[in-house]
This record gives sequence, structure tokens and C-alpha cells, in this order.
Amino acid sequence: MKKQKTTVCIVPQVFWVALLLGIFAFPIRGQDGGGAQPQAEEMKSKWERSASLGLTVTQGNKDTLLLNSNILGIRKSDQSEIRLGADGTYGEIESTTSTESIHGFAQYNRIFFNDRAFGYARVDALHDGIADVDYRLTIGPGAGYYFIKSEKTKLSAEAGPSLVFEKQGGVEQSYGALRLAERFERRLNGRARLWQSAELLPQVDDFENFLISGEIGIEADLTKKLSLRAFIQDTYDNAPAARRKENDVKLVTALGYKF
Repeated sequence: MKKQKTTVCIVPQVFWVALLLGIFAFPIRGQDGGGAQPQAEEMKSKWERSASLGLTVTQGNKDTLLLNSNILGIRKSDQSEIRLGADGTYGEIESTTSTESIHGFAQYNRIFFNDRAFGYARVDALHDGIADVDYRLTIGPGAGYYFIKSEKTKLSAEAGPSLVFEKQGGVEQSYGALRLAERFERRLNGRARLWQSAELLPQVDDFENFLISGEIGIEADLTKKLSLRAFIQDTYDNAPAARRKENDVKLVTALGYKF
């Protein structure tokens, strides 16, 4: 059972608006001083943006609808990296909602010592109507390290403390947690890439309350702008809301667009 209950006043919709605005409107500037230096910095730190949309509709013996979407923005420079993203899924079976979730995150990485060690600050927010999670907000700093960092392959791990604020099963509560995460990316060739990620989030004073999430996927370019994506997302909550299952799995195929 989750401990340290407290009333938390949070309006998650504000986070979604700020997150999406940040992807499109975050200023890309160099340091003040004029001349060629700001232009050079701007060239090194342009946003890489992508979005995807998947839709499945069936009619006949059983009417179903499944819609999923994703948007991601990444800005890299020699000393830092910013990642902003949001995704959502909605589904119906015979006019009954079967899936309803929206998730967003923001992470800032700062390089330490060499190009492999970095510190980070991260915010995650989730709403999952089917799992009876009105909101879950996770905030925390940490440190990370790239075990492999090349043009084709990247493997990194992260660890740090987090604060979790949530309303699950009608109960508002907050607690401290430890975040352990890893991410792997591999460019298979000039047109395809593979990625995988995993995260463990146990409550620090009650390790029987923990969250595990993971994702594995592949993307193949159709043109310079369009791509086809397929991925699996798995979320395990060891202490779900009443009458809810611990494990949720999603298999998603979508068309991606780079802009």
C-alpha cells in the first residue's frame, strides 16, 4: 500500500499546454555578443521534431476504434540536450471506452567532465482513465552515463531521486521514489532504426509499491519526411487502483512525419 498521504492541488492540463507549446516555440538562441557566434550556436542546436498518428477502425461483428498519437522534440548541442514529448491513446469497443491515456515528459541533460557523463532534470505526467489514474506527476534530478555513444549506437543509464504526486483510485497521495532507467538506440542502416527503453520507480520507504515501464520499437523511413513505426509499450503497477490489473500492454503501428 502507498504511504505518506497528502492532499495535492495540481492541474495537469497546464502541463500538457506548456509541454506542447515548448516543442513548437522554445527559443533557439546562441549567447549574446553578436556576430557569427550566435549563428554558429543556432546551427548546432536546431530542434528535431517528429509526430506520428495511428488509426484502426473495424465495423461488422464488432465495432472498434483505436487512435494513438505521439509528438517529440529534441534539441542537442555540445554541452546539453533537451527532450520534450507527449503521446496519447484512445480506444472504443462497441461504443465503450477501452483505452484512454495521455502522457508527457520534459528532460534536460547537461554534460559533465566528458561527453559520456551527464546530469539531468526530468518531469513526467500521466493520465490514464482505464487504470483509474487521474494524474501522476513525477519530478526529479539525477545523473546518467553513456556506456556506448557512437553515430550508430547509443546505450545510456540514469539514476536519481524523484517525488511522485498522484491521484489514483480517487485517493491523492505523494511519496519519494528512486528512478532507475536505461535507453538503447541502434541505427540499422540509413533508413531504419531500433530503440528500447525501461524504467523502474520504487517507493523509497515501501519497495512493494513500484512502477515498471518499458518500450521497444522499430522505425523505417519511407521518404525523407515520412516513416512507418511499430512499437510495444508495457506498464506494470504493483499497487494498482481497486479492481484494476497490474499490467497494461500496447502494440502500436503508426505513420510518422518529421518537420
